[in-house]
Amino acid sequence: MHKLILAAAAAAIAMLATGANAQAIRIATEGAYAPWNFLDEAGKPAGLDVDVGTEACKRAALDCTFQVNAWDSIIPNLVAGNYDVIIAGMSVTDERKASIDFTDEYFPPDPARYMVRAGTVLDFDNLSGKNIGVQGGTIHAAYATEHFGANNTVKSFDNADQALADLNAGNVDVILADGNYITEVVAGSGGALEKVGPELAIGGGVAMGLRKADDELEGKLNAALAEMKKDGTLDALIIKWFPDKKGPIYAGG
Repeated sequence: MHKLILAAAAAAIAMLATGANAQAIRIATEGAYAPWNFLDEAGKPAGLDVDVGTEACKRAALDCTFQVNAWDSIIPNLVAGNYDVIIAGMSVTDERKASIDFTDEYFPPDPARYMVRAGTVLDFDNLSGKNIGVQGGTIHAAYATEHFGANNTVKSFDNADQALADLNAGNVDVILADGNYITEVVAGSGGALEKVGPELAIGGGVAMGLRKADDELEGKLNAALAEMKKDGTLDALIIKWFPDKKGPIYAGG
């Protein structure tokens, strides 16, 4: 009996030591782009990004904490060292890769879509005189400015909720954003909003952002994501937050 007690105590000490020695990682998310990321009723970050980050940290034996950072400064603050990882529904683009690195994707490329108030008819081949809502600093803002800025007004918002409020209020005519985000908003609008126009392939897959020097951390997170893809955990998390997403997505890959 005495030996069993000693063995149990040794195991407990070993577990405590492992936890104490775990690498502390600070993760930033926006907290304003449901269901990717948002603040729950307790004011804590939640959503697909948080679930993926939590599971990846567990598998990589990382001691991770989440914090909220506004979208327009999320990359500069990563580079400045204010946190170590971005998990915020961020698509991989060449422009972003010039300043930060990315893990492997944890969500496939998401075509952009347009969203309007129900009954609104727009000709996207000849769009003119319209107010187009986008979130500032996104691939959608860049696309709208390039393709529609000459004959329309592109209105940039700090976050997606502000853009949605102005669409509902009639202050913008159309919103351009991630297709899966648009799908969820339309589904929850009770018929007040509609998806219209073509799908637009304007970004890569969604991945975690890191500083360029953090190759070791990137390797740990990539290994964790590979496990999550292979055993179906990542698919389950995606379908939890995006029920319309068809599987298998990554399982077995």
